[in-house]
Amino acid sequence: MNLPPEGIEPYLKALEVLGGEVRIVVAPPFPYLRDIASKTRLTVAAQNCSDQEKGAFTGEVAASMIRDCGASFVIIGHSERRTLYGETDAMVARKLAVAIAAGLVPVLCIGEDLHTREAGHVASFLAGQIRATAAANLDAAKEIVIAYEPIWAIGTGKNATGLMCAETIADTRSALERFWPRRHANAPILYGGSVTVDNIQELETSGDVDGFLVGGASLDSARFLSILRGMQRP
Repeated sequence: MNLPPEGIEPYLKALEVLGGEVRIVVAPPFPYLRDIASKTRLTVAAQNCSDQEKGAFTGEVAASMIRDCGASFVIIGHSERRTLYGETDAMVARKLAVAIAAGLVPVLCIGEDLHTREAGHVASFLAGQIRATAAANLDAAKEIVIAYEPIWAIGTGKNATGLMCAETIADTRSALERFWPRRHANAPILYGGSVTVDNIQELETSGDVDGFLVGGASLDSARFLSILRGMQRP
């Protein structure tokens, strides 16, 4: 529930000056989706959607409504949704299914807490999260994006090293090959967890990631542009 302090329109214009091979997707709060989608050439995502297609679910927003507002992506199973609002793997799988049915590109978030990492169970934990979504009619999706966001690194100032990230992503790829349709086994994998201009290059060069899910650092266009420029390869 944050907006850029500089204002939405100046923020969007600042991001649109960046060319090159980096694809930018912005995910504003629900009330601004239609307005932002009509004002920018950037791709727009919603931060969440209901696990139901329609019906008497007061306060929920259907994936089809998100699509009608002009968004083409939706974030599914973000760590805050899982930890603060109790979203289970089964609910995340339902959300993935309705997002795909609505024609949205889901950004599926997975990630472990500190206890799981310290116990050495990261690979099996993430594999369980991936396996839980296997029944979500994945074959019908044109594209699916994975976002690996270690819960212990979100908003804490801590982040995974490049080596740690590469090892975890290798395990995630293995799980995708085991549980998902072959056509999605090479889905792009983003890293999210205290992404800053200081760690972007290490993660970019040695983390084996395809992109980043940027939180707080994205609210200021200058900081965000510094991160985006760090992603641009020669």
